[in-house]
Amino acid sequence: MTHPTRTSNPPDSRHRLGPAMTTPVPEPVAVGDAELDTLIRTRLALVGVDLTQLPTEPDPATGSPTQAQAYASLRTFLAGPLVDGVRQGGALQALARWTPPAPSPELAQQEAAPSLYPSITAAWTEQWPVRR
Repeated sequence: MTHPTRTSNPPDSRHRLGPAMTTPVPEPVAVGDAELDTLIRTRLALVGVDLTQLPTEPDPATGSPTQAQAYASLRTFLAGPLVDGVRQGGALQALARWTPPAPSPELAQQEAAPSLYPSITAAWTEQWPVRR
């Protein structure tokens, strides 16, 4: 039984060693700056980073970013630039949706991990020849 949030790749998939499982990328949900700030604070707090340690006013002597600059930069990274009041999708969304422009042998080698017993793996997949 497969996991309910996962789907099998189609037969024309680049994966060579059987039905690979991939998690579909959900459609982006519009969130406001307040929600993004909460996400940023929470995620950074989990790794021990506190943005309140940054100055609130610019300091030309040190060049460190202000709290507002750090939040603005992180919001843009996560959800994209603010255009006409709507964020257009950030770097994470672009990375999640990236696919290679064309199949290549190098990529196929990376996707098809070596297996200890390839004949058994092939028997579990559609690669096994059907004898009639």
